[in-house]
Amino acid sequence: MSYAAPETTEAPIQLESLGLADVCDSCGAQAYVRVTLTSGELLFCGHHAAKHRESLDSSALDWHDETDRLRAENSH
Repeated sequence: MSYAAPETTEAPIQLESLGLADVCDSCGAQAYVRVTLTSGELLFCGHHAAKHRESLDSSALDWHDETDRLRAENSH
């Protein structure tokens, strides 16, 4: 007798893009990084995301990084 693993029908989590209302939890600047932890979320500007990346990397469930928008916005 064999048992087949149940199929998962869960869609991947789609996070909304960070907007003007999303500000860095460290300094209040525009947030471009959302870090999801088991206890909640942290928002960071590019500078503070880089500063805290090493200390949060092992506990982060997701690291949503939109800092590429900074380069795109500055190239216009």
